[in-house]
Amino acid sequence: MTTHTESEIVSQPDCWRRAVAETPRDALPRPGERVAVIGCGTSWFVAQSYAVLRERAGQGETDAFAASEFPVGRPYDRVLALTRSGTTTEVLDALAALRERGVRTSAVTASPGTPVVTAADEIVMLDFADERSVVQTRFATTQLALLRAHLGEDLSGAIADAERALAVPLPEITLSAEQFTFLGRDWSYGLALEAALKMREACRAWTESYPAMEYRHGPISIAGPNRVTWVLGEGAKGLRAEVEATGGAFLNSLLDPMAELVLVQRVAVARALAQGLNPDEPLNLTRSVILPS
Repeated sequence: MTTHTESEIVSQPDCWRRAVAETPRDALPRPGERVAVIGCGTSWFVAQSYAVLRERAGQGETDAFAASEFPVGRPYDRVLALTRSGTTTEVLDALAALRERGVRTSAVTASPGTPVVTAADEIVMLDFADERSVVQTRFATTQLALLRAHLGEDLSGAIADAERALAVPLPEITLSAEQFTFLGRDWSYGLALEAALKMREACRAWTESYPAMEYRHGPISIAGPNRVTWVLGEGAKGLRAEVEATGGAFLNSLLDPMAELVLVQRVAVARALAQGLNPDEPLNLTRSVILPS
């Protein structure tokens, strides 16, 4: 029987195409605005990737924050909230504080009729990418596809890479390794953080994540036999040889980093099922964190 998570992972190329085709022009940050992007968990990591991409595109200073740590008093032209559920307490609290201060807000969500729809000034609705699984897969990548398209990127290559990531056999070492370290550079560091989180959530794996150039500054000490160092996107020159010298496995397919994340999602589900875990409903997690008032 196919789990919801498996079905949602497979649907990602189609979701990305739809997000690109339906990219809104007015509800997202405008060029030149000073922007903060907030989210929790997966959405925070997507926010980090988008912040780097937006600045790299020359569209304005962009910061990313966990919603619980957002400095509400700092001046921004717009704050963009990312929230699949539309009910996350920390996001709603930040939006309420921003409304009191008169700061323009936008939100990307998958859930019509939830509090975020009225909490933010402008809404981008990605309900076609919503998920039945607690673990985020397609909503996370679809909102990033939307944001990349809004910055003017051509995502045809990324979509083709995602289809490749769904078709290739999973690397054998990933199904048995005892430890994973995910690395990224520039905008892919946010995706490395998300890859590690996905493995922890779905299959309770021992995972870490770092900027690729930081790996030599201590974390490489964990590399060794039956352990994987997995780079999403551009790596660090000479790092493969250094990892392999420890006996560890080094993975870096050079797919688009967002498509490489799809491959990691597949590994997480395969490992979960092999352990008798339900990837749709990970232990100790709920779809949304709603704190008591």
